[in-house]
Amino acid sequence: MTKSYISIIAQELNLKTNQVSAAITLFDTGATVPFIARYRKEATGSLDEVAITAIRDRFAQLKELDKRRESILKSLDETGKLTD
Repeated sequence: MTKSYISIIAQELNLKTNQVSAAITLFDTGATVPFIARYRKEATGSLDEVAITAIRDRFAQLKELDKRRESILKSLDETGKLTD
């Protein structure tokens, strides 16, 4: 699922997929926005703090949306109201 998130974010923010992928990987390891912007420019292709923050926020939104979608589908399935 993360690959589709990466392509969505890259397209929405007009960034390269490798930049978005690198930023998300760094977030997964616990890096913060200022740390990535200052010390990991080579990994992210010199993204600034605004772009890195946008990536972080959009990634969180997409993950939350998928969680909500799964919750709704599960609820509909449990009540027997889910149809093809």
